Amino acid sequence: MKFGMIGAGTVSRAIAGHVVKAGHDVVFSNSRGPGTLDAVVDAFGPRASAGTVAEAGAADFVVLAVRWTRVRDAVGNLPTRDGRIVIDATNQWASLTPTFVADHLEIGGSELVASLIPGAHVIKAFDNMYGPYIAADPVTDAGRRILFYAGDDGTSKDLFRSVVEDFGFAPVDLGPLEMGRLMQVDGGPLSGLHAVREDRALQMVDASSNQP
Repeated sequence: MKFGMIGAGTVSRAIAGHVVKAGHDVVFSNSRGPGTLDAVVDAFGPRASAGTVAEAGAADFVVLAVRWTRVRDAVGNLPTRDGRIVIDATNQWASLTPTFVADHLEIGGSELVASLIPGAHVIKAFDNMYGPYIAADPVTDAGRRILFYAGDDGTSKDLFRSVVEDFGFAPVDLGPLEMGRLMQVDGGPLSGLHAVREDRALQMVDASSNQP
């Protein structure tokens, strides 16, 4: 399976680490062209490559991880393709440091992204987590790191869930794409939340419930 990264910053590289470790391929892209990505590609070994935004957009999973102010330009370079799975990892900061002002919308950020990519199956994920937490091993002594996600297409979400479980995360489906608002920076209760699912405790509960 191939992942196409639109944007080659902290979040894209954090996700790419899990992609490569799981035996998948990744192609990085940015607005400056593949020739600027040699150092990024070298850090991930032979399963990584650099390409244009259009080439990244042809992957099985397309990860959108650019600054919010660049989203329209980034997705505008995607060729039309029905059924494309787009993982929206953006946060709607209208401006960053030192002010960090959120872009307050009447709809969720991912709903706007979906409107810009007709025919795509958009899944909101990873945006509520800081880069170092995404990059870290999701399997901890306490359990697996929870990964919240939301989307409208059930088949795409099932495939996404299977892949991130393979990465080691404990995926939690929030429901339709509009529920991605729960992860947004402008007041979403899950924004910045990092939690683990205590698998061992759950296994003990399951075992005890099965006893006669």
